[in-house]
Amino acid sequence: MPLSPARPQARYACPMRFLIFLLCMGPVGAQTIGIDSHIDTVQRVLIEQANLAERSPRGHVDLPRLKAGGVNAPFFALWVPTYYHGSEAIRRTLDLRDAMQRLFDMHPELIAPALNAADVERITRSGRVAAILTLEGGHQIDDDLAVLRMYYQLGIRSMTLTHFRNTDWADSSTDKPAHNGLTDFGRQVVREMNRLGMIVDLSHVSDKTFYDALEVSTKPVILSHSSCRALSDVPRNATDDMLRALAKNGGVIGINFGEGFLNPKDAEMLKADIAAVATEPSLTGKALDAYAAEEFRKDLVARPTFGTLDDAVAHIDHAVKVAGIDHVGIGSDFDGISSPPKGLEDVSKMPALRAALKAKGYRDEDIRKISGANTLRVLREVTGK
Repeated sequence: MPLSPARPQARYACPMRFLIFLLCMGPVGAQTIGIDSHIDTVQRVLIEQANLAERSPRGHVDLPRLKAGGVNAPFFALWVPTYYHGSEAIRRTLDLRDAMQRLFDMHPELIAPALNAADVERITRSGRVAAILTLEGGHQIDDDLAVLRMYYQLGIRSMTLTHFRNTDWADSSTDKPAHNGLTDFGRQVVREMNRLGMIVDLSHVSDKTFYDALEVSTKPVILSHSSCRALSDVPRNATDDMLRALAKNGGVIGINFGEGFLNPKDAEMLKADIAAVATEPSLTGKALDAYAAEEFRKDLVARPTFGTLDDAVAHIDHAVKVAGIDHVGIGSDFDGISSPPKGLEDVSKMPALRAALKAKGYRDEDIRKISGANTLRVLREVTGK
């Protein structure tokens, strides 16, 4: 990556210019916050050394395309495949965290980490991207609350309780049930996340785990990247009863744009992919990382799919009708899916989604909530700031 230009404060060496900048930005919190509660772009930074400061023909997200799409506060997932076990999962998580830190250090004028809602407002007001860091899989804590607490100290503010496989303490939606939801330790994890101020993310978990976590959590939760099972019957999507329970909790669902999540014609392909997952490798260290890099590249090869912008709108509309306008957001899964819906090929196309919602009759305030305000509220309620 190229060396970064001057730090942002250099732009405001003149106090009068800085005052004019603040006046142009308006009152605190007045700017539009665009949040995507799940992108997998960190993988591209770690595996492909992607330079996110430059617009790229590869992938779905970079900083110029985030700006074009009006998404200025994405949740960057530090995703570790479930074939990383124990200390290997922790090592991989730290490698991903380091990849993000290198991005922050090289381009402080473009992007900065956000630890709470106040940070999001402050950073986006300066014209930069506010990056919320998340974990995608409870196996990354290696059954140790001390590891969870250290991740919090590293700025991570959300965690999905499972990924593709069960953890030792929670059942996944794409594995055979082993615990009947959450174990006692799983309940401790939820309580500790509540205490720390870390969002409990229930995408990927089984239905029973979902309800167990809601029973324990004293703070709003999210489904960071799930859609509606009533429209596409895949286990990762939420039933209407789950949507109503999520609303009662005060949480938010981020609608996933992935193949199978939106269009029922793609659902069978997704189910087949889940069933066809190969046996986990017995590798460690660099050999395991090389295997993960090759699998990541294979997973992102585009395939013919049926999903469209209209399907994304239909899922948003269904979730709003069931859960209410205050409980729906966007969780695209960009850079973690191979074939985005037609009309939403990457994050720069997000204005088309907002225009489609407007054409469907959604008010500007409703679109503002879906585009980010709802998820920002959850972040504020969980972190306390």
